[in-house]
Amino acid sequence: MQDLRVDTTITGQDVGAARERIRGRVRRTPVLEVGGAGRPLWLKCEFLQHTGTFKARGAFNRLLAAAQEGSLDPARGVVTASGGNAGLANAHAAAALGVPATVFVPLTAPAVKVARLRGLGADVRLVGSQYAEAYEAAVEFSAARGAVFAHAYDQPEIAAGAGTLALEVLEDVPDVDTVVVAVGGGGLFAGVAAALEGRARVVAVEPEGAPTLHRALAAGRPVDVDVAGVAADSLGARRVGSIAFDVARRTAPVSLLVDDARITAARAQLWERFRIAAEHGAPAPHSVEGSVLAPHTTTL
Repeated sequence: MQDLRVDTTITGQDVGAARERIRGRVRRTPVLEVGGAGRPLWLKCEFLQHTGTFKARGAFNRLLAAAQEGSLDPARGVVTASGGNAGLANAHAAAALGVPATVFVPLTAPAVKVARLRGLGADVRLVGSQYAEAYEAAVEFSAARGAVFAHAYDQPEIAAGAGTLALEVLEDVPDVDTVVVAVGGGGLFAGVAAALEGRARVVAVEPEGAPTLHRALAAGRPVDVDVAGVAADSLGARRVGSIAFDVARRTAPVSLLVDDARITAARAQLWERFRIAAEHGAPAPHSVEGSVLAPHTTTL
């Protein structure tokens, strides 16, 4: 697939700049203390964010950065390829900034997701039977029309924007020493690890059916993996992003794999204990064994 990225890494400075840029555009979500005696544990409640995920942070950062540098054409707006959370986030950010959003999705995208995108005002283009085909069409559209291209996870502004939630965690839980984060394509992981570098340990959790970062670290480079399992719809990237891999090599996270049974059990626990209804990707960090957690841990 054609790649529009230039930079392949981010730092804590990029995350700090993103926070200033998106201030007032995203919600500061709360942390919920859920730990037992002797083991403080918090959940970062990013399901309360605009469109329901952290993706809004990166979408706003990408568009606002483009506006600052003069590359955001108000008539052409933004284009992305995603029938899921990234598409919804970019459609929301574009509507908030008063610019058009074009979202390419494969023909197999669920009708309910297409309806949600259109409900946010996006121009939805259905292309191909696989995500890769929709991605290529979005890249070509960006080049031909001059619309800002927003990658679902592997762009500096996208990853840095996602990492802003880690700065909120540091403020709300000053003595946090471990942050557990789910990894799909790796945008959230990259932003969080960059923000916490030298300040807290990061545990990167992936489903056994989509071990993109785990395999990349073992191979010494990003590699394609087969994708399967209950969390494939939200953590089902076939290859970890270059930014996430570069940040991982620099920050040396703990890389863990969890099976479907543990993910499903953690999802049920989130509902039974806290009445949090989550897609299967969200509870992956909450499913890790207690033995790997440090005394003051936050899960994302």
